[in-house]
Amino acid sequence: MMNSKMLILGMASAVFLASCNPKEKTTDSTDSTTDSATVGTAPADSITKATPTAAGDTSENALDWPGTYEAVVPCADCPGIKTSLTLNNDKTFSITEEYIDRNSKNQDKGTFEWDASGSSITLKGKTASYKYKVGENILIQLDMDGKEITGPNKDLYVFKKK
Repeated sequence: MMNSKMLILGMASAVFLASCNPKEKTTDSTDSTTDSATVGTAPADSITKATPTAAGDTSENALDWPGTYEAVVPCADCPGIKTSLTLNNDKTFSITEEYIDRNSKNQDKGTFEWDASGSSITLKGKTASYKYKVGENILIQLDMDGKEITGPNKDLYVFKKK
């Protein structure tokens, strides 16, 4: 009786560990066992391949990132730059930068690209080439090396979704 309990426990552990394995799985028509991951999903004679993706959820695939974000970023010779950035589903953007207390406004449009990790974007416009880390309803402007800006004014580089 004890051996059969150990055998059942061992088999259950093996099934559990196999179900956690991220490697590609195949179903062979000569195999008489049925993998619980493929029950009802494919005929026994088909081959099921896993599609490689980034590990886990990313900002690109898990967040509702399209929309308009605003911030007043620091300016060397004025009180700040009121910035409005709109990101579209088709990976295009438009940006407006209005220099406070100056009669100066910049506008640009273009495309943006996600980095390999799916967490940051880089604008590709005529003049705009900013980088942002994408979070839940926020964008964090990054420096030209793709690192978060530090120091006492770092919070001024956080854009909030309207």
